[in-house]
Amino acid sequence: MAKPSRQDLVRELLERYPRTYGEDLGLRHLDSPSALFRLLVMALLMSARIRASIALDAARALFDRRWTTAKAMAEASWAERTRVLNRSGYARYDERTSRMLGDTSDFLLEHYRGDLRRLREEAGRDPSAERRLLKRCKGVGDVGVDIFFREAQRAWSELYPFADAKAVQAAGRLGLGRDVADLRRLASGDDFVRLVSALVRVDLDRVYDDVRGQALRRS
Repeated sequence: MAKPSRQDLVRELLERYPRTYGEDLGLRHLDSPSALFRLLVMALLMSARIRASIALDAARALFDRRWTTAKAMAEASWAERTRVLNRSGYARYDERTSRMLGDTSDFLLEHYRGDLRRLREEAGRDPSAERRLLKRCKGVGDVGVDIFFREAQRAWSELYPFADAKAVQAAGRLGLGRDVADLRRLASGDDFVRLVSALVRVDLDRVYDDVRGQALRRS
């Protein structure tokens, strides 16, 4: 049975999923406290056992209320945050998540003046230390940090190249390699970041066979 080449698989993935989750929220340049905070909020929301599309809708709804900084999120009431989450489809986790968003915002304001760049400097730009400090944020565990790292590696060079276990597993199923080094040989820079995100999406959407079929047609 014919198999698509790695190059055709990569092209199919990047065309099928041309943007990362962060880019879907307009988070292309992560060079400000607001952008990094919004990325962390996205990671917190997406790390729950809920569809990614619902988590993104919830993030958009929160940001539409201009709760795009730790200060603004902390100043919103628990009831206000809960109402917005509930109306955007995040109903199952709305009350608990609202509380976690408030606690995380308070934590960031108290320790880093709401600026995750200060967390990065406290960690000495060491990924292990950054992971440990990010996990002090309520509602952010290893899954949430992985989501944050996948996007933040664009701006935090010490993270690059980063691919979490879900992306690497998807790469293995598609025959693209078994580790980050294998993926790095297939794409670099922004394409690498988008490839990692695309692999996660393939796994979540369960479209492995479709991706293989479309890639094979490119041959």
